[in-house]
Amino acid sequence: MNYRGSCHCGNVAFEVEGELQEVLACNCSICKRKGSLLWFVPRDALHLLTPENAVRTYTFHRHVIRHQFCPTCGIHPYGEGTDPQGRAMAAINVRCLDDVDLEQIPVTYFDGRAL
Repeated sequence: MNYRGSCHCGNVAFEVEGELQEVLACNCSICKRKGSLLWFVPRDALHLLTPENAVRTYTFHRHVIRHQFCPTCGIHPYGEGTDPQGRAMAAINVRCLDDVDLEQIPVTYFDGRAL
């Protein structure tokens, strides 16, 4: 299925292809503050509809996840990194997707604080 999403102001817009079957809620220091619900997809399933220079990047701790955010409205629509097998991945903040009923998606809780 194809989903569209964006930051609040629309300066960062994207499409993502895949089956949205569950999301992850992480309690690490940044996810806890952002309140993100994350859906992990291969990076090539994420297609930006706005120029790449429309986003800014924030990293912390081990600097392995690139948290992408809009410099205008501050919303974090996705992150980028690699999975344990070395494949490029995107972590989509499903709260930024259009027409998704969050109440219908199972949530897995992850103890990112322990990393």
